[in-house]
Amino acid sequence: MRKTLVVTVIVAVLSTAGLFASADDASAFGTEGCGEGQCSDCHGMEKETAVQLLKDLPGLDSVDSVDFAQVPGLYAVEVTSKGQKHILYIDFSETYVISGNVIHIAERENITRKHLMNLRRVDLTTVPTEAALVLGNPKASKVAFVFTDPQCPYCEKLHPELKRAVELDPDLVFYIKLLPLVKLHPDSYRISKSIICENSLELLESSFAKQPVPDPVCDTDAIDRTISLARSLGIGSTPTLILPDGRIAPGFRKAEEILKLVNEKQETEAASRKGD
Repeated sequence: MRKTLVVTVIVAVLSTAGLFASADDASAFGTEGCGEGQCSDCHGMEKETAVQLLKDLPGLDSVDSVDFAQVPGLYAVEVTSKGQKHILYIDFSETYVISGNVIHIAERENITRKHLMNLRRVDLTTVPTEAALVLGNPKASKVAFVFTDPQCPYCEKLHPELKRAVELDPDLVFYIKLLPLVKLHPDSYRISKSIICENSLELLESSFAKQPVPDPVCDTDAIDRTISLARSLGIGSTPTLILPDGRIAPGFRKAEEILKLVNEKQETEAASRKGD
């Protein structure tokens, strides 16, 4: 999976606007009105309004919720399309819908991706630990899953970070599910099958090191079941993490960032208990 810092934003016109904005439209971004208080003092959008604005968008199943976005002047609209959760943005004038990633420049944080991680949660009881390689203490209380391709360069880059993460936190275990992306790496299916037949982290690491991996020594449908599982969870790229709280986190991350994500829920709950 390629890590992207520059993103494409798609803007669609929802209604016909004149060449000059009206006074009402200008107040959304001017020096008066909301600029002197909270945006919620002047603006708000009901879910039904968003439904009407977006009803003609192709592939839209439902509009689930509407709230203010972190970006001033925008609403964040949670929608479902083809069974998957997505975020769209509508401006205060209700003229444009924006589909794409919002990135906080100073913090270098992808706000949209973080929002989607909280939306797209997996019930970990539906993810079997069988046909998975174990990295870390199997008795650890923090259980995470990693979908990886044995020929994926970013999976190769992530692997030592996973090893470092379990060294830093012995109460964390990763179950590695092999998800070959055969259109990108044609031999990855055979290699994945070989690794699972041997239940061998060493073979996975050999593949990452560009060393030859022998043919499978067993006949198993484990890889096909993992491919079907990933599809049902909306996972189509590698590497992809499923965190202990069910959030899906695609892409490469350093060990420190992985541990921060893993411990976010625990830290929030601890702070909540302290506040009580």
